[in-house]
Amino acid sequence: MRDAAPVKRFAEAVLHHRILVCIAWLLLFVAGGAAAGQLGDRLTFDFSLPGQPGDAAEQQIIQTYGVSSFDTYLPLLTVPEGQTVADNAPAIAAVYDAIRTQVPNLRVVDLASSGDEAFISEDGRTTFALVQGPLPTGFGPGADAQFGPVFTQAATAAGLESNITSYGLLSAGGDTEGPSVLLETLLGAVGALAVLIFVYASFLALLPLVIAAVSILTTFLLVLGLTTFTDVSFVVQFLISLIGLGVAIDYSLLLVSRWREERAHGRDNHDAVVVAMQTAGNAVVASGVTVAISLLALLVVPVPFLRSMGLGGMLIPLVSCAVVLTLLPALLSSIGPRIDYPRIRKEGVASRGWSAWARAIVARRYVATGIALVVLALLIIPVFSLRIGQSGLESLARSGPAYDGVQLLREGGIGTGVLTPIEVLVPEDQGEAAAQAAAGVAGVYAAVAGGTADGTTIVDVLPTSETVDSDGTAVVDAVRTAVEQATDGAVGVGGAGAAVEDYSSAVYDRFPYVLLLIAAITFILLVRTFRSILLPIKAVLLNLVSLAAVFGSIVFFWQMGNGSGAIFGVSATGAITFWLPVLIFAFLFGLSMDYEVFILARMREEYDQTGSTSAAVITGLGRTGRLVTSAALILFFAFAALASAPGTDIKVLGTALGVGILIDATIVRALLVPALVSLFGQWNWWLPSGVARVLRVPPSPLSPEPATKARHREPEPVAGS
Repeated sequence: MRDAAPVKRFAEAVLHHRILVCIAWLLLFVAGGAAAGQLGDRLTFDFSLPGQPGDAAEQQIIQTYGVSSFDTYLPLLTVPEGQTVADNAPAIAAVYDAIRTQVPNLRVVDLASSGDEAFISEDGRTTFALVQGPLPTGFGPGADAQFGPVFTQAATAAGLESNITSYGLLSAGGDTEGPSVLLETLLGAVGALAVLIFVYASFLALLPLVIAAVSILTTFLLVLGLTTFTDVSFVVQFLISLIGLGVAIDYSLLLVSRWREERAHGRDNHDAVVVAMQTAGNAVVASGVTVAISLLALLVVPVPFLRSMGLGGMLIPLVSCAVVLTLLPALLSSIGPRIDYPRIRKEGVASRGWSAWARAIVARRYVATGIALVVLALLIIPVFSLRIGQSGLESLARSGPAYDGVQLLREGGIGTGVLTPIEVLVPEDQGEAAAQAAAGVAGVYAAVAGGTADGTTIVDVLPTSETVDSDGTAVVDAVRTAVEQATDGAVGVGGAGAAVEDYSSAVYDRFPYVLLLIAAITFILLVRTFRSILLPIKAVLLNLVSLAAVFGSIVFFWQMGNGSGAIFGVSATGAITFWLPVLIFAFLFGLSMDYEVFILARMREEYDQTGSTSAAVITGLGRTGRLVTSAALILFFAFAALASAPGTDIKVLGTALGVGILIDATIVRALLVPALVSLFGQWNWWLPSGVARVLRVPPSPLSPEPATKARHREPEPVAGS
């Protein structure tokens, strides 16, 4: 077996020092528990895009005015029946002046300060203001918590109805709090335990959960240390808890199942652990490194919060590998046999159901390939309608005060574009010219000079529709062009639409490089793992096809709204938030490759023993089919817990990852992979000597298949040593 001697020496060392290994991980577990409580305060809420024009304008707004266009609040006032805003102008101005006076760190633009009647509804009864506050630093209360009580009290005293809305308040879905990270992890753990009980039918089901707990808390400890050197996004804590739960259990599942199998074949406990490390352990290492590489490739993207997710996320599989390859064998060698009770499920032979399924695929390989490709093609078709941006208002809150405010805007003929104003920065003496030029652009409701400071005027351009997708960014481009032509100074454009443009430029212009880097490194790693040229090419291509099917599914479900309302009560989003696709890709590419490695590594092992591709497919899938399905279910439960979060974007992320795992584990790995391996025959296992020398692995020359189809064969029982 390739690299058997080093792996065996490592396994023997772990078992020899198992007490020290257990003590070391216990200390890290305790330290990680302490770190988890401190980590939340060290994480950042930074979505900046250094070097991009929209971000440069945003930074200038922050430095000059002390506020951010991250979210613009609209406090609305409605006068009693039979009256108009004009009749109550002094009282209305006093309400907004109360905000300026009592909460001076805000920027407030209203009817009185702008003199523009665009701030009045068509029926003359409702008016609004634009309020921007400092850049938020977390999920805590926003600027509305500062000025809301002041605004409400002043409006009530003046006899006016009040309401506050914003895109951010709508995005919260009306929920100020969702399940905590701990609760979501516990929900995922309950689902995982149910699957593990089915797989092991013994107290052994608890062991992978112990490994997952140690892995998660140790990763928290390392990320806490990482925050000393760089900013780390708040999203990382969710990824560590839920993806760490699934990954650690998946790796444990593979190693423990192989340990049980070797014991069922007659090996004593010590030898069973060592053989499991030499076989399943190699697959765990290959899987963990693949996931880490796919996340590390996010460093190519010049977006700080995505880079931090790459760094923090990379630690998840690496720590899980370390725990599974050290603590788990130490525990198996000491208490494994005692907790493997009652031993209802036997591992002496491969799963009859999966073996029968594999035989059917081998016998009808062309039909199986055709069915899988047709299903994947149907799932992929919607991806050609993918729109990158932010969720439309229809997919956000459908009730509550923020939603009521949107209805007032619509009924008053103002429109919803005022929720995402375009912020234009020009020299002080160019403010009026810039406002007039912007107001004349098609798709703009109004444009007003919103204040002057340090020789710069900020112009609030209010579009008729929210600037959250490609249609909205077209208006941003038109405004930029019109203002540049009407002024002779430097022009900066910020706001939500400019941020969408920035992300498209920063992320998706470089995305091909990310894809190429991940594919190249993964290919090299898999060539070493499978000792094959064709299998790694197939693995990378199938991963890309699987990902395309995932994106097609989320476009169909979320962007087009086919089922999102029935299941989550969320209407069609109209677009997929700009930062989601690259994050989904990075995680799913590595996680999906786990199952490829699990299955093909076992097939390679069986082929080396029998020389028959058919026998390799039947035994390999018979031995790994149940494991891969169970592992996929465990990750699915973790992602389902993630989808229970209140924000629409987190729901999209959770469902995309969950559906991606299921598509990959069923259509791709359980159907298409064995069918293609059966089709390719001896070419699956070919590795020329020149390539093998470069990669420092044994070559694998082409060998003729046996004249007769090999039967599904199980290894002979081995006497304990």
